[in-house]
Amino acid sequence: MWNLGFPELVVIFIVAMLVFGPRKLPDLGRSLGKGLAEFKKASNELKRTWEEEVRSEEEDLRKIQQDLD
Repeated sequence: MWNLGFPELVVIFIVAMLVFGPRKLPDLGRSLGKGLAEFKKASNELKRTWEEEVRSEEEDLRKIQQDLD
């Protein structure tokens, strides 16, 4: 993704501290973590559904091909 090193992370942390303050930062981190977990769960679900649909279509095509032979 992005090539972030330690200096870049420190700058991001300092900017976040200045913008949100030290009291809001843990809540913000918690919310961000939950959001990322939900996104990952949804993307895995979409991938699984897509693979099942492709597998189903392949089986249907095999049956059609066998019927034609």
